[in-house]
Amino acid sequence: MALYVQKFGGTSVGSVERIKAVAEKVKGFRDNGHQVVVVVSAMSGETNRLIGMANEINDEPTPREMDMLVSTGEQVTISLLAMALHKLGVPATSYTGSQVGIQTDSAHTKARIQRIETDELQSDLDDGQVVVVAGFQGVDEEGNITTLGRGGSDTTGVALAAALKADECQIYTDVDGVYTTDPRVCSKAQRLESITVEEMLELASLGSKVLQIRAVEFAGKYNVPLRVLSSFEDGPGTLIVADSDQDEDTMEEPLISGIAFTANEAKLTLLNTPDVPGVASRILGPIADANIEVDMIVQNVAPAGDYTDFTFTVAKGDYKQTLKILNEQVLPDLGEGEVKGDDNIAKVSLVGVGMRSHAGVASKMFRVLSEENINIRMVSTSEIKISVVIDEKQMELAVRALHKAFGLDKADIESEE
Repeated sequence: MALYVQKFGGTSVGSVERIKAVAEKVKGFRDNGHQVVVVVSAMSGETNRLIGMANEINDEPTPREMDMLVSTGEQVTISLLAMALHKLGVPATSYTGSQVGIQTDSAHTKARIQRIETDELQSDLDDGQVVVVAGFQGVDEEGNITTLGRGGSDTTGVALAAALKADECQIYTDVDGVYTTDPRVCSKAQRLESITVEEMLELASLGSKVLQIRAVEFAGKYNVPLRVLSSFEDGPGTLIVADSDQDEDTMEEPLISGIAFTANEAKLTLLNTPDVPGVASRILGPIADANIEVDMIVQNVAPAGDYTDFTFTVAKGDYKQTLKILNEQVLPDLGEGEVKGDDNIAKVSLVGVGMRSHAGVASKMFRVLSEENINIRMVSTSEIKISVVIDEKQMELAVRALHKAFGLDKADIESEE
């Protein structure tokens, strides 16, 4: 007998018929003798509907009341799923985040889990119940309902799996696993049998939307086996493991595990800024004060040595505000310089733990892009990642070319077997 925590996203419970299908899947696990905790999101579109109504009433609603409102979406789903399980003869009990004892801090709309009380949960499981839990939500020390941010149901699932010491946390979604890249952009993308937490963290942070990054962090921190599966078809999915065990079967890691990309980027450059100590802080300090996250940073030294060009990227949604801060706060402080911006860029990244033991990945990447006449604007590297900024219109071409060049195309894999 194993203990599984199964999380079903909004599309998986998007209608009454789909909720019934989830109940059948859960029943199958229980009939095989397993204990099951089910974490569900709101039905697809429901959270957006609730936010839309709130904005019609008040375009600046208080965070506390927004949490009170949007948390009701999951409450609908847990009760309907419990009813569907009862109809199948499966004993089940539904709980909101606060009822199940998910304690969070008081940061409304983006709360973080602090602890989970599992006594009642474990008692229900021992009594043969299926426990159905509302994802995305918890309660602070003062009894206020809190939410964990969009996609927070993944985090709820992994956190419960960690607290219960579950054998596996299964994330059911509308894809059947983690792919080498987005199949909608590269038709030859292949599903990965497994991937490390490190690699998944990089992919999640670089634009892959399969899993919420906080959920992956939680899985790595508490060593929770995490598997991504499809709600709509059977299959092994993708297993996300803590690390790549260096045994005889895995001594030679694949060079690249995946290619991530995003067009949600904007680039800003301060030309002819003074090349003196502290200038980076004077540029980025006001940006940070506005809660704008900076991603890639490049600083060049001009030939004269007295001035530098300082370039960085932000999310495209923060572009206009960042441009305003630079012109109204930073340039007057520096006393000189000029700002240029471009919000028609994209970031393409190679990710793989195999990079640690292989040289020449960057040079091969640059050669492939050069052969496709794709100009590189910026470069950023880490131990298992290389990212480049290019023109947005060339993003899909770059992804397909790199996918083939690094042997990730499905046809190439099949021909090797």
